[in-house]
Amino acid sequence: MIKRIGLGVMLLLAGSPGEAGARGVTPYLPLNLDREIERQVERVLILADKPVMRRPIPAAVVLDALPKACEVDAALCERVRRFLANYMHVSGVAFASYEVAAASGSGDRTVMPNQHGAGADSHYRAAAAGYLQPSDYLLLGVGGVADEGRATATGSVLSAGFDFAQLDLGYRDHWWSPMTDGAMLISTEAPTMPSITLSNYRPLTRLGLEYELFVARMSHSNDIELTNGTLTRGYPKFGGLHLSFEPVSGWALGAQRIIVWGGGAAGGQSFKDILKAFFNPSRAQSTGFGNNVHVIGKQEGGVSSRFIFPGRTPFAVYFEYAGNDTVQGHAYLLGKPDLSAGIHFPRVGPFDLTFEASQWEPTWYVHHRSSVETGYGDGITNDRLNIGHWFGDQRLFGDAVGGRSNMLRIGFEPPFGGLLEAEYRMLVNDSYYSAIPYRHENLGSLSYSHPWREYAVGVEVDAGRDVFGGSFTRVAGFLRYGDALRSGYAESLDESFAAERAEGSELYVDAGVTTNRVQQDVLSLQPRTTTPSSSGAHLGVGARRQVSEHQDLGVALEADDVRGRSLFSVRALDYRYRFDSPLALNVFFGASRYSLNTPAYGWYLGAGPQWRNVLPGWDLEVNYRYGVKISRLRTLSTEPQGGYRPDAFYNVYLLSLGVSRRF
Repeated sequence: MIKRIGLGVMLLLAGSPGEAGARGVTPYLPLNLDREIERQVERVLILADKPVMRRPIPAAVVLDALPKACEVDAALCERVRRFLANYMHVSGVAFASYEVAAASGSGDRTVMPNQHGAGADSHYRAAAAGYLQPSDYLLLGVGGVADEGRATATGSVLSAGFDFAQLDLGYRDHWWSPMTDGAMLISTEAPTMPSITLSNYRPLTRLGLEYELFVARMSHSNDIELTNGTLTRGYPKFGGLHLSFEPVSGWALGAQRIIVWGGGAAGGQSFKDILKAFFNPSRAQSTGFGNNVHVIGKQEGGVSSRFIFPGRTPFAVYFEYAGNDTVQGHAYLLGKPDLSAGIHFPRVGPFDLTFEASQWEPTWYVHHRSSVETGYGDGITNDRLNIGHWFGDQRLFGDAVGGRSNMLRIGFEPPFGGLLEAEYRMLVNDSYYSAIPYRHENLGSLSYSHPWREYAVGVEVDAGRDVFGGSFTRVAGFLRYGDALRSGYAESLDESFAAERAEGSELYVDAGVTTNRVQQDVLSLQPRTTTPSSSGAHLGVGARRQVSEHQDLGVALEADDVRGRSLFSVRALDYRYRFDSPLALNVFFGASRYSLNTPAYGWYLGAGPQWRNVLPGWDLEVNYRYGVKISRLRTLSTEPQGGYRPDAFYNVYLLSLGVSRRF
């Protein structure tokens, strides 16, 4: 089976080499190193209807997106074009940034989120990237990131290949999520690891397939625990595969998996061993595949989506549902999950607005050994800094507490020029998952940068209170090279922005009633029970866009009252087929959060007919919806304990009748 899968992947990746006009390699834009250009690039890609599912963003992707984005916001487009010009030579400096800072307070050792491991107490930070491109198919990047106490060769990468298969060797960042504030599997929270990466930047086939495959070396660890309890030391390996599909403009669906293995005496796995564990994670984490040579460490996986609404006020909505375990032997069920959601308005009046929220169960980034898995006492870290979401560094080291975070970011371009940005983060380590008396963490940032010749000069003030109650204040001044703010565009910002609502796109709100019942599987020693049917209110809000004469795609958020508890669900895929008659059929898929004693998470799906325009702008709909194996941890002392598992499972069945108002 594995051989057939491997052969299929090779044939798929080989499907484009013979096409005429294959382009060469592309450099990558900075990732969490140059705020001014990164924010503008994200906005350009929304205006160009290009969903971002992974980062760093290839420069060629942005260049291809400019013509469409320029039709909407010419001033923004011109600024990004000026920055991209830095990459259009045989050699040159792509960007450079230098920052000096002073910090005070008992919390000044806080790790700054997503900043390649930099702490609030660092008095300086420098980053730069240059390149030499002797051929369209060969590129040498030379770069680095340094702060007080650490320097990493981030951006030092040798790239070779084509647009359908680019090989990168060196210190290349990876960020596998549409979220901008935190990626569960891999992000820029820790210093960049040396890696080998194979990926494409030109979508393949009519499905718009994009892939990224990499293997990296983690930092040295003295605390690698073999299955027999013996400690060894060495360099663990970290690898993974990301696949995403963009079958239509403005909507993409992705899936990603990572695996940690090896290090010292825990090494010795063959490529076949890695594939076995990758394609059968449930067995790898439960019974194993035989002798210790085949033992693997940690695995994590996730599904993500991103939808762009092409309106007069365009926006992107995106989700990530990830897990770091399997459930009841089923690889498709994600255990100990995280559910994240975000929305980004590239232009709301004079503002750029982003809001993101995440909530996760315990055990993330901490992995102890078992009879069939290697344990990693340093956790899933690089230089003892978390490789995934930044919450992993906002807790006592080794404490696998669950929690939640929110982020609000507002950007403003004042009439006198430059970029003003305010950002607020909130994080809570939930007390019902840990006995440690954590405090609510609040982090705020205010920055202003202004163009000066080919530079951006600015100042930033950070302040906050960490999870241990320590407060800090940090003031920094910075200078960045790259010409990312000066547009030279004669018209005002309002005159240059010309977004129009695409035909067939719609926003909607629906409301109704639902009848529901819940199948409960709380203890493994007790039989399942099913509650009597009950009724409750239903409310939803969503967006759709027309993708063909009869088909629409969209996303939605839904809330239901299920036996006095709230069930919050996201439709990462919301498909509608419109018949020639007023009838339509909805089919949707996503994830749910069920508010019980502790939060429960699981897959969510459903379908149902819709009668369009019962009254002008009003639709009538019936939907059958199903929350699949929604699970939670029984961590409270007041809950029944026992059995071989700490999880409780719930299947939620809902039948709803409602009306939908389109706008």
